[in-house]
Amino acid sequence: MSFISRFVFKKKIEMSEYNLQFISDKDLYKHVSKTVQAYSFEMDLKKFNKNLIDPIKLTFDSIVYEQSYEDTIENEVLRQLDKTNSNLIGYFHQNIFEYFSDDWDVPSQGYDIENKKEKIFVEMKNKHNTMNSSSSAKTYMRFQNTILQDRDAKCFLVEIIAKNSQNIPWVVTLDKVKQPTNESIRRVSIDKFYEIVTKDKFAFQKLCYILPTVIKDVVDDLKSRNKKNTVFKELKNLSSDLLTSIYLLSFKKYEGFNKFKF
Repeated sequence: MSFISRFVFKKKIEMSEYNLQFISDKDLYKHVSKTVQAYSFEMDLKKFNKNLIDPIKLTFDSIVYEQSYEDTIENEVLRQLDKTNSNLIGYFHQNIFEYFSDDWDVPSQGYDIENKKEKIFVEMKNKHNTMNSSSSAKTYMRFQNTILQDRDAKCFLVEIIAKNSQNIPWVVTLDKVKQPTNESIRRVSIDKFYEIVTKDKFAFQKLCYILPTVIKDVVDDLKSRNKKNTVFKELKNLSSDLLTSIYLLSFKKYEGFNKFKF
């Protein structure tokens, strides 16, 4: 059974030089540090079962993959933590732009990123295939409304993981009708958006290259402290048998489960 660690600050060590022209070393370190500190390392039984654990699937997973039940549960804990932490990567991608220039804003409401001076409005998505037709239509119509209110506005759907490096008109189909091309509504890969913001064609590549160094600097400036993962302890309170505990967690109110035990 493994433990999950969390980080706490210790005395600051000397920071590396990152030498990115579009963001200062201090701001880059600060932004990465905020992201790392927000990582979730805690899990208890209530949080673990928030999305309702499926004992049947867990049983299949354990036996088919030839894992112990402990390892299968631990993997589920890590999967749930990973899902939470994935949202933090969205925070990282979105909020870094406010460090590039005072013109770029990350508002608490409205678009994900805005530059009112250049009249650029951005919705950011992690992957090109994460938007269904309904979500695409809603975003596109929002873009259309912005363009109608200001003919000089430019609206970008920025994708972190796109199929290609691109800055192209975004054409969608609404109510089975393909919309006419509007040059002000665009589908932009993250590398091309960095180029728009920084005027540096390779800005995103440069960030990716230095990012492992920055993360290591931040983590090295933190000390590890064991943080108890209470899921297993709380499951033991339900039954001394771990698999029995998982079934009781979900099915204890069902007929016949009042005396259920493997």
